[in-house]
Amino acid sequence: MVRCWSCSVTEAPDLVIGSGPAGVSVAHALLSRGRHVVMLDGGKMLEPRAEARRKALAALPVLAEADRAAWRAPQYESPPGQVRRYGSDFAIESAGETFADTGGLELRSSRAVGGLSTLWGAAVLPYAARDIANWPVRIEELAPHYRQVAGLMPVSGRVDDLQAVLPGFSMAGARQIAPSVQAGVLLDRLGRVRDHLAAQGIFAGAARHAVSDCKRCGLCLHGCPYGFIWSARAAIGSLIAKGMTHRTGVVLRVEEAGAGVRLHLAGGEVVAGARVFVAAGVLETARILMASGGPAEMVMADSLQAFLPMLHRWRSPTRPDLPPHHTLPQVFVEIDHPEVSPRLVHAQVYSWNEYFRRDLMQTYGRRLPGSGALWAALARRLMVAQVFLHSDHTARIALRQGAGGRLVAQVMPATDSATVMQAALHRLARGMGLAGLSALRFASRTGGPGASFHTGGTVPMALSTRAGQSDLSGRPYGLSLVHVVDSSVFPSIPATTITFSVMANAHRIGMLA
Repeated sequence: MVRCWSCSVTEAPDLVIGSGPAGVSVAHALLSRGRHVVMLDGGKMLEPRAEARRKALAALPVLAEADRAAWRAPQYESPPGQVRRYGSDFAIESAGETFADTGGLELRSSRAVGGLSTLWGAAVLPYAARDIANWPVRIEELAPHYRQVAGLMPVSGRVDDLQAVLPGFSMAGARQIAPSVQAGVLLDRLGRVRDHLAAQGIFAGAARHAVSDCKRCGLCLHGCPYGFIWSARAAIGSLIAKGMTHRTGVVLRVEEAGAGVRLHLAGGEVVAGARVFVAAGVLETARILMASGGPAEMVMADSLQAFLPMLHRWRSPTRPDLPPHHTLPQVFVEIDHPEVSPRLVHAQVYSWNEYFRRDLMQTYGRRLPGSGALWAALARRLMVAQVFLHSDHTARIALRQGAGGRLVAQVMPATDSATVMQAALHRLARGMGLAGLSALRFASRTGGPGASFHTGGTVPMALSTRAGQSDLSGRPYGLSLVHVVDSSVFPSIPATTITFSVMANAHRIGMLA
């Protein structure tokens, strides 16, 4: 059966595959141009039982510690390689669903309404001009689209030293979510030594979040019961009000057919439209393109991450493990020094959260019976930096089709990843030491390929395209009505946060195509 969703319009609709940040951004642009849009996604939602638990918790006038403990508990039981929120695995596909062989790749895909934004860390930053110097799109061309998609997604934060380093989006007039007690002290201390830090190529400021409000209940990493952490799902209702059609359907492949396109769905249905905008996320997009006659192999870029634990040397004015606080990233740090990298290195500093004590106990406590109180005390002094490198210094991952249309991944290591990461950790440790943090370099951990979820570049944009590339409108070589709008078209993956730039570029393509 071929279905064209154009009964009430004079022309075939534009089809959008995926309802994550890229999908809602391109749909917003297309609707603003008067296009009829049909959005398809895998349709996975939080199960009714889990949704009922969320509503019940959000309705409580005060959250007791027992309430918070019960809400946190299911997340600790997440299967290996998975990220869980609200006690559910709805937002992320298991490795076996996507891969015939992961090859050690830790990235996962999503078929949820809202995509991976249903469980992300809500960190928001634009890219720096130097970090996309190899792109055919300049930061000045992305800037107006950052402003446009900020109308879809709230951005909290403040004007500080980060503005000069990353000027692509102004924080003037923004409202900051109150930092934790530890982060408040750290920001004050960083401000006192800002000139010394700048001399070392280190610039710090308050974290920027896609958060509309905050009750500071401390449950961010388990699923905000109040829904304050933005998800692309929140934008779908307003897009429907503007005329968009939203429906469920897993796309197996796409084809250009005459003056239009056809989407072949699981179950045999075929949906026709004028054009298709693929916003399914880098893994799903690669699967679809390969199944549609695209390249037999695609090479994905990655942003390597590492974690650096640090103990603060000051006495906290109150216990950091007791609300009010939030557990999203609290401080952003940018390292801009040629001895480390010609690209920015980005770090996100987290203050206390309940995972710290659990990790300390699992790593060290089992070796010392009866030491629980010691690790609990240390956890209350612990802050952790999550450090990201530009893809120039990171492994690349080859993707091919495998059994049943699933992907086979092969990791191709980068020669300088370890050297650059160690230089970044060393400089960060020195800089944070000036603000009263003692870095535990021996306990640093480097994530596996794809673990940061900052990936893309499988069909990178180019001014003059060849096989395996896409043009400025995200059209893969040889196609004219298929536009890829997620991070698959990024020529490289800068270290700073990815979602905001994915949204801006998707909006740009939607206005250009």
